[in-house]
Amino acid sequence: MKQIKSMVILVKVMRESMNFAYQSITVNKMRTFLSLFGITIGIFAIIAVFTILDSLEKNVRDSLESLGDNVVYVQKWPWSMSGDYPWWKYMNRPQPSVEELAEIRSQSQFAKASAVMLNFSATVKYGKNSAPRNQIMAISDQYEDIRSFDISEGRYFSPFEIESGRHITVLGNELANELFLGANAVGEILKIGGYNVEVIGVLKKEGKSALGDQSNDNLALIPIGFARSFVDMRMVGLTIMVKAKDGLPTNELIDELRGILRTIRRIKPIEEDDFALNQVSLLKQGIDNIFIMINLAGWIIGGFSILVGGFGIANIMFVSVKERTSIIGIQKALGAKNSFILLQFLYESVLLSITGGAIGLFFIFIGTTLVSNLSEFKISLTFDNILLGLMVSAIIGIISGYAPAWKASRLSPVEAINTKS
Repeated sequence: MKQIKSMVILVKVMRESMNFAYQSITVNKMRTFLSLFGITIGIFAIIAVFTILDSLEKNVRDSLESLGDNVVYVQKWPWSMSGDYPWWKYMNRPQPSVEELAEIRSQSQFAKASAVMLNFSATVKYGKNSAPRNQIMAISDQYEDIRSFDISEGRYFSPFEIESGRHITVLGNELANELFLGANAVGEILKIGGYNVEVIGVLKKEGKSALGDQSNDNLALIPIGFARSFVDMRMVGLTIMVKAKDGLPTNELIDELRGILRTIRRIKPIEEDDFALNQVSLLKQGIDNIFIMINLAGWIIGGFSILVGGFGIANIMFVSVKERTSIIGIQKALGAKNSFILLQFLYESVLLSITGGAIGLFFIFIGTTLVSNLSEFKISLTFDNILLGLMVSAIIGIISGYAPAWKASRLSPVEAINTKS
């Protein structure tokens, strides 16, 4: 019974303290504005930093996901180079070849799909419209089983067309719009590297990728057989992509590919590999380390802004205590306990801080909406960042307001009443 009574009294004290805090905030509008301004800027700075970083990190990770977690890339150069390995050893490595792809297909037991990919630049021209040094990607069959994409107009290559090297292309959405100005591109003849090429399809728009070259929007896809007619594959880096069977650990596929390639290239047991087996996990590890450091820098940058806002609230609260000293004395003379006075000022500080934080979050929401609508970079204010902003605001309000509130709660009733504000 005593516990219930104590709880009721505590709730009443908290409610009355909150009412006093609210009245103080609404009456002193200028002081309230100054307090809100400081914490608004602080929360805006720190949450804006984290919102941008989170959106950038999501875009980067989504781009990495498009490469495939269970895909191994056979290349000349590793994605993560060891500092003690001479660069000239990498330079002297042979390029992967189409012939090696054929051997992998015939020998591998763990591969679900495999293909080659060759990136180079060439001028793409249609009439008076041209895209100089545009990215061209030459591919083999099974590429569509590894890299997912959608066709918006026309169709994709048939295995026969890829094998025979027909002069055909599937254009990225933006490249098609640039060349044909929104008109239907399917069936038209354009020039790639001086060769007449028929457009058989247009890819669905993907939007910009955080990794830049992973978006298909500006690509021109052509069969690998066609690329052989005007590209020296010994000079341009060719990549073999091998996708593991569903449920198979990628490490098992890597071990199998290493054995196959060492056999094909007749590498002795004591000799090092002259090829690289890259996978997305290598990039993800590097991305994780980079964003850990960037987030730490974000906390430091935003922390200074929050610190300034916290000092502003503490200063305003000390002024508030001084102005209301006589009122505090009257409250104490009428029986108000120290806890009531402390909670009264602490609630005021927290309420100011959370309100300022909410305003800062509102401005961030407006900014993210404008950026997302006016640009291709998608940025959004997540629930986690909203919660973080409000929590940081509340913590800053408690820390900044505790000293003034404690000072107010320890005032002597007689001295407080006789003090001139």
